[in-house]
Amino acid sequence: MSHHEIHRTNRVGWLRASVLGANDGIVSTASLIIGVAAASASQESILLAGVAGLVAGAMSMAAGEYVSVSSQSDTENADIALERKSLEDDFEFEQQELAGIYEQRGVEPRLAQQVAEQLMKHDALGAHARDEIGISVDGNARPIQAALSSAGSFLVGAALPLGGAWLAPGHLLIVLVALSSLVFLAVLGSVAASAGGASMMVGAIRVTFWGALAMALTAGVGRVFGVVA
Repeated sequence: MSHHEIHRTNRVGWLRASVLGANDGIVSTASLIIGVAAASASQESILLAGVAGLVAGAMSMAAGEYVSVSSQSDTENADIALERKSLEDDFEFEQQELAGIYEQRGVEPRLAQQVAEQLMKHDALGAHARDEIGISVDGNARPIQAALSSAGSFLVGAALPLGGAWLAPGHLLIVLVALSSLVFLAVLGSVAASAGGASMMVGAIRVTFWGALAMALTAGVGRVFGVVA
């Protein structure tokens, strides 16, 4: 009888980037639109602010993700280079160090020595990178891919409230943008939670709560400054 387990940890990278980008797109753009609308601006001004927020937000997400992932990649490459040099300088010490790691994980000392020796013969750098540093020699950090993914998901998320603002009549714009955005956030939270194996209800609630709070705060700011102006 075969037993096959479906693990979800391999989804963490792309799931995090996609959800973060789409969530930021919806929340920031909807909040911006609502804040400007609460200041009694014209629909043309509201749409202009929304488009500007969409472009600026997508570029900000792309730049931030690129810098972040590039820094991660630089750090991983530096650690791998350091480990490569250590292997060249003292191979025997590195083998004992690897065996010690396995012993700390509960492997019997003699067996730990045998495992370390065999793994070092097969791929010494890969074994140390994986078991000592906790990274892959091949590297999983892809700055350009991460930047494009984040910008793309932000654009998709931002387009939703922006489309609502374009279609909604002026006197209902705030209400319709807020409600539709909360629905989008709830769906996003549910789908993300389901993909990650978590509760869909919890995922929906935590995303919509922070989205509603952001929209309420920006609406208050817009109302105050609209009155002052």
